[in-house]
Amino acid sequence: MNHPLTGVYAAKRRDGSTYFRASLTYRNKHISLGSHDDKESAHKIYLAASVLLKDSSIRLENYSEESPLTFTKWVCLINFRDNGIYLSSPIYIRPHFFYYFFSPNEYFIFDKDDLFYYSSRKISRRGGHYFVADYGMQINIMSRYGIKNYAVEGRDYRFINGNSSDLRYENIEIINRFHGVNAVQEKGRTLYQVKIHVKGNVKVGTYESEIEAAIAYNKAIDLLKKAGVDKAYTPNYMEGISPDVYAALYASIPVSPRLLRKR
Repeated sequence: MNHPLTGVYAAKRRDGSTYFRASLTYRNKHISLGSHDDKESAHKIYLAASVLLKDSSIRLENYSEESPLTFTKWVCLINFRDNGIYLSSPIYIRPHFFYYFFSPNEYFIFDKDDLFYYSSRKISRRGGHYFVADYGMQINIMSRYGIKNYAVEGRDYRFINGNSSDLRYENIEIINRFHGVNAVQEKGRTLYQVKIHVKGNVKVGTYESEIEAAIAYNKAIDLLKKAGVDKAYTPNYMEGISPDVYAALYASIPVSPRLLRKR
């Protein structure tokens, strides 16, 4: 049932009480703006949205907490106004990338190729990590770059331009791809040191290549399991190595004899 105030519609809750929904149509797109217990507040939401869509001088940075619109809706409407695409996520599109906003001063920058993925998923935050719901699972968004949950910025990966909010692929450099492997500089060259946690961190060895180091970690896991260490280690998986090459490297790579003394 239409209500006399433009853009406001009365609706009923399951308990029979009345509330008021605000909505409008822009570029043939019907947009739900939110709801409120009283019609006047719902109308303010409609009026604020109408002004925002008509006045291109109003920018993202002009948002105020006093606005009747939520910040998410503010971003969605400005993006629709400026770019002609309505997305329900707080995304603002630029020619070669897009912003995903959490607040006026907090956002991520993503490659344009990731637009479809993030426009259909909400990013949630927990304990300093960011997740999306994907097929019923909580997926850490950093895993899209091959970054493990335990990875440490500066040790295992780095942001090339120094901006940790810039998640474009070109800005992320993976330093250590494998469990237990840490790149170290010795006499001007890069070597790969391997440690595994038994009763504290135990050095497995230092190796010439990242692949050798990753296999050494796997070998350490096998030796510890054979020695009766009951711990859920995650072995490294390496693409592009044939079973024969892996087996040869596995057999030839030494591990520290101290490994089994610490079990």
